[in-house]
Amino acid sequence: MAGRGRVSGSSVVALCVLLVALVACGGRTAADPVLAEVRRVLDRRAAAVLDHDRAAYARTGTAAGFDNLSAVPLAAWSYRVTDVDRTGDTAVADVELDYRVDGYDRGPVTAGRTVRLSRDGADGAWSVDSDRPAEESGQQPWDQGAVRVVRGEHSLVLGVGQSAGALRGFADLADRAVPAVPDVWDGDWARRVVVLVPRSLEGMAGLLGSPASSYRGIAAVTTGETGGRERAPADRVIVNPDAYGLLGALGKQVVLTHETTHVATRAHTTRATPLWLSEGYADWVGYRATDPSPSRAAPELARAVSGGRVPGRLPTDEDFGFTGEADELAEAYEGGWLACRMIADQWGEDRLHAFYRAVGAHDERAGAAEDAMNEVLGTTPEEFTARWRAYLRTEFD
Repeated sequence: MAGRGRVSGSSVVALCVLLVALVACGGRTAADPVLAEVRRVLDRRAAAVLDHDRAAYARTGTAAGFDNLSAVPLAAWSYRVTDVDRTGDTAVADVELDYRVDGYDRGPVTAGRTVRLSRDGADGAWSVDSDRPAEESGQQPWDQGAVRVVRGEHSLVLGVGQSAGALRGFADLADRAVPAVPDVWDGDWARRVVVLVPRSLEGMAGLLGSPASSYRGIAAVTTGETGGRERAPADRVIVNPDAYGLLGALGKQVVLTHETTHVATRAHTTRATPLWLSEGYADWVGYRATDPSPSRAAPELARAVSGGRVPGRLPTDEDFGFTGEADELAEAYEGGWLACRMIADQWGEDRLHAFYRAVGAHDERAGAAEDAMNEVLGTTPEEFTARWRAYLRTEFD
């Protein structure tokens, strides 16, 4: 019969659409039974986590790690399977874990995981053999051991290998830091922080998915996505207990206030914001209550200026690299702090806040600080740098 081998143009389009719908990344079809079964297993596993049901969790495979996270208050926990590589009765799944801590996270933490599974020969059911951080992804606290939880008025501290007393000390510091930030930053943020305190520097590096050498001497860092004007990222203040323990009482408070400032300003900190401004502003807030002398708070820069080595430019992002020399890193932080302090002194605190927001409002780094200097401060980058260099000479005279 004529026409039986023909397919109309509209049918070809429909067929192509159907094929696109069925084929996933890497050629795996959405209807692949292994992919579907792995998703079902992980969905049951996620439900067991939220229900605090250890028996149900164990029925999906290994129960390793369940007790480690049992104290963490969770509002959400889900897995998204992006790929499955099956070999006979074993499979490796690339998974994204999304979770939120109840009462603290507006948006989820997303972590890459590698889940290994095997199939029981008797009933053919798939079960989880291991669930570990994906390559180049950081650990979660429960990957390092049992998590101890201490609640503060404005904070939640999650610690591994730390005593309840030590974690209470961090909660007290965070509870003083959180109210200090709104005194100067009138932004829309949760006014709560989550602090992670691992056992050691190596534990901190594991949480960040980086070598320990990158953070030696760094007391704490804050993680979270920048540019959150349309998003609500989940921030974490991660402490290096080795370096943090060497600080005095004032230094410990300054560090927690500094990191809390990063959390508060996250929505206005974008790829347009240079590190001298984001780090300098956080230091300015941290030091604001005590306003120490520049010679005391910026000893490396004081030595440089006193020795006739006045920096010729503001610190660049590269100057803040954790892998560089310690004194150069210190000078970068100190230079950023004094640049922000100068703005507050010479233009006023309101202009400093407005300048920070104006820079972050740009879509690109190029021209962001320059335009904000012109619009908010009424100056140019060249004039600003000259004033900053003169300010350093005055403060360290």
